[in-house]
Amino acid sequence: QPVGADAFVDFRVLGKGGFGEVCACQRRATGKMFANKRLNKKRLKKRKGYEAALVEKRILARVHSRFIVSLACAFQTKTDLCLVMTLMNGGDLRFHIYNVDEANPGFAEPRAVFYTAQILLGLEHLHQHRIVYR
Repeated sequence: QPVGADAFVDFRVLGKGGFGEVCACQRRATGKMFANKRLNKKRLKKRKGYEAALVEKRILARVHSRFIVSLACAFQTKTDLCLVMTLMNGGDLRFHIYNVDEANPGFAEPRAVFYTAQILLGLEHLHQHRIVYR
């Protein structure tokens, strides 16, 4: 069933990148929260990023792991390509390393082992699907 920008309500910006930004959004029909990665078409064209965006879309659609975001849907507006993905609560790892305890950055070893195991399980899933990306 076709989905467009009107199916979602955007909330706050979660992060910014070279081609656009990621916002938390909510599906109007269900109330479920997602992450909407909006890639600006002009920036994609200027920096020759269309192919990379399509590769990312294909990979996100194929991946189904607890440790990797997956694609819920994709659509485009007049100005943006939008990849709506599962929302991973908790922020990114860099935030937890440097900002949780600014006076003492890093983790205790058990916590580092836990996060390392999750990263390895995500990589293992990608390798099982013969995906090497970034």
